[in-house]
Amino acid sequence: MADAALRLTALAEEFLGEKLPVRIRAWDGSESGPPGAPVLVIRNRRALRRLLWKPGELGLARAWVAGELDIEGDLYEALDLMASLIWERGADAEDGVHPVRDPKVRAFAKGLLRLAGPWPPPPAPPEEVRRRAGTLHTKRRDKEAISHHYDVGNDFYELVLGPSMVYSCAYWEDGGNLEDAQRDKLDLVCRKLALKEGDRLLDVGCGWGSMAIHAAREYGARVTGVTLSVEQAAFARKRIAQEGLTDRIEIRVQDYRDVRDGPYDAISSIGMAEHVGAARFREYADDLYALLKPGGRLLNHQIARRPEKDESAYHVDDFIDAYVFPDGELAPVGRTVATLEEAGFEARDVESIREHYALTLRRWVTNLEKQWDRAVRMTSAGRARVWRLYMAASALSFEHNKIGVNQILVVRPAEGGASRMPLRARDWTASATG
Repeated sequence: MADAALRLTALAEEFLGEKLPVRIRAWDGSESGPPGAPVLVIRNRRALRRLLWKPGELGLARAWVAGELDIEGDLYEALDLMASLIWERGADAEDGVHPVRDPKVRAFAKGLLRLAGPWPPPPAPPEEVRRRAGTLHTKRRDKEAISHHYDVGNDFYELVLGPSMVYSCAYWEDGGNLEDAQRDKLDLVCRKLALKEGDRLLDVGCGWGSMAIHAAREYGARVTGVTLSVEQAAFARKRIAQEGLTDRIEIRVQDYRDVRDGPYDAISSIGMAEHVGAARFREYADDLYALLKPGGRLLNHQIARRPEKDESAYHVDDFIDAYVFPDGELAPVGRTVATLEEAGFEARDVESIREHYALTLRRWVTNLEKQWDRAVRMTSAGRARVWRLYMAASALSFEHNKIGVNQILVVRPAEGGASRMPLRARDWTASATG
């Protein structure tokens, strides 16, 4: 008798103490759970062995990436429902009782073991990062981490991001489209930096060159862009040549810590600071401060997390660390602003655009899903599954205020503390053409 789904549902409900809000379909074709709900498809019982070997997020992630777990129905609804059962309950936490000694955990594990099939667990999917041991955020390790995420093929990124090739939060208006929203975000950054003809701009983490091109073409800036990704740099240089802007833009494969040709009139850092790490963030702030001329502005566009009651307890999500952003770290926006000011900057404006990132991520997910077969051919089925899950889950995190994103504008004060900012600085809220 095919009854794996029924047995799994009973085990899960006994363990959780409540009804499952999703339906389960098991590898033997059996189904159980509320009709009409999203379906958690367990294609192979190897998924259970992964969960037994790595309980919590990492075991689930490995099964998802390997194609042993899937969702039928609304992916966002399913993730929302499961988040309340797993992540928000602190599945990886030990609430005063060691999991091995908790009778409910032991009963759940024994039940899974009977269903899981032959031991040992399968190896991790090839998409999981293979990290070298050693100190976090050395130049070599950072370069390897960046390569893992960004050097997966420019064609794949173009499929997901669209023609703008901007891999950061767009700036939306009602009824807008992704390309216009990304253009508006780049223009907003340029206006906040008060760029003008001939200004030297350093774009830290320049990606595929979109910010550099916009600043040079629309504002006449002379731009130096730095990235650790060889593939990004090659793509950016090709775009710049096609735009006829090689006399105004230089793209370097270079660590921002090695830039020595300041001072610059302005610096943009859009979606890069998340890779710096808490231990190195003051060094990052010090380096950028030293590269700015007095009166120069830095626009730091960065994802933030909510503060922890005990900050020492913070850890990066296992799935994100293993498959998406190795060694990436998020900080509360207050900590980021404080560190920038400790380095000597004066904070002049902080704008939260959290809801805008949820909209952006949902458009990227749509792009990926519409061209799924092509995306798989470009990379791998596992890589495409990583991206679909990470972007959809991140969209929900932004919508539910689990994480945010902020544009922090700071200035290096000039002599006597002058900011060289206008008295009414928010003239950037109106578009350059409006």
